[in-house]
Amino acid sequence: MSTTKCHAVVIGGGYAGVMAANRMQGSGKARVTLVNPRPTFVERIRLHQLAVGNDDAIEDYGSLLHPDVELTIDTAERILPSERRVVLASGATLGYDYLVYAVGSTGHVPAAVRGAAEHAYPISELEQARRLRSRLADLPLPAPITVVGGGLTGIETASELAAAGRRVTLVGDAIAATLSKPGRRSVARQLSRLRVTMVEGPGAAVSAVAADHVELADGSVLPSEVTVWTAGFSVPRLAATSGLTTDSLGRLLTDETLTSVDDARIVATGDAAAPSGMPFRMSCQSGLPLGAHAGDTVLARWGHTPASDVSVPMYAQCISVGRDAGTVQLQRSDDTPRNFYVGGRAGAFVKERVCRQTIQWMRGEARRPGSYTMPKGPERTGTIPSRHLPEAS
Repeated sequence: MSTTKCHAVVIGGGYAGVMAANRMQGSGKARVTLVNPRPTFVERIRLHQLAVGNDDAIEDYGSLLHPDVELTIDTAERILPSERRVVLASGATLGYDYLVYAVGSTGHVPAAVRGAAEHAYPISELEQARRLRSRLADLPLPAPITVVGGGLTGIETASELAAAGRRVTLVGDAIAATLSKPGRRSVARQLSRLRVTMVEGPGAAVSAVAADHVELADGSVLPSEVTVWTAGFSVPRLAATSGLTTDSLGRLLTDETLTSVDDARIVATGDAAAPSGMPFRMSCQSGLPLGAHAGDTVLARWGHTPASDVSVPMYAQCISVGRDAGTVQLQRSDDTPRNFYVGGRAGAFVKERVCRQTIQWMRGEARRPGSYTMPKGPERTGTIPSRHLPEAS
């Protein structure tokens, strides 16, 4: 076992990156540098709240990170695996023994939808949510707003706007499609109580966005002074531009220990990881255990011990529907929905507790290394053999 400390560089300070950094630094076996473009942690699960002004969606890294983690405010522009270096936007470079790739994900406004890039307001980044909030400040309450995307982010955004007194239409191929039928009915009832107009089905695909309206595939035209875009998913292209193997969306392809198929010194985690090409659903629910697992993989490899295969249980999908209601869809451990949910005020209470507990888990790992644990999820049928004993000289 190596007696020197591993220098681990973590690219990305989101849920998975923070958990990985705390896990490694707290072990006493690593010296960790965390690279992030912002000086504060962004609570992505609260960005819809920021847009309407009832939360700032940020936390101080001083309260989330182990005190010995070195925080570097910069952006990684290229990874040089053969040299074990990361090139930063500032021109500086960072050498590493192991690299944790935790760049996360972002939304995607498709260029094929006419006018979307110019007129739609995405909400997947801090700056985007702040831009939307500024626009809403100048918009009269009765002005029509369209939220594009029937997934969880679209539902939460539409309901938050409606609860603030806005006139909202939610548009999507299928609203709450990942929920069970009872769960979808729960969400629909709560949206209806908030007077959200729901437009779904094949003809509800958006074909064009203008400054004051939205055009749908079936020829319908919806008045829309602000169009919020929550559909779609993408990841930064850092891995691909650095010559590493990725899946079709740009997520770093790994084995089941989260180790890159190209380089045993690079471990991926969170939304930007694709173990065996079978990524977990993007959420803080998967981000935290994936982050902890990535940290454990690095420590195992540095100590010349076998790294274990990833195992993440997925218990629920938690959705706020305004501040006073919510739906918590119970899941099987393989992430398929059960015909059971918790709705209404109880659902809102559970969702808020989960949001708060997520922050507490990261703080807990910083203060008490190894304190964050999760039960094992279902056995995965990964197709990429794990590299259990790489050299770590």
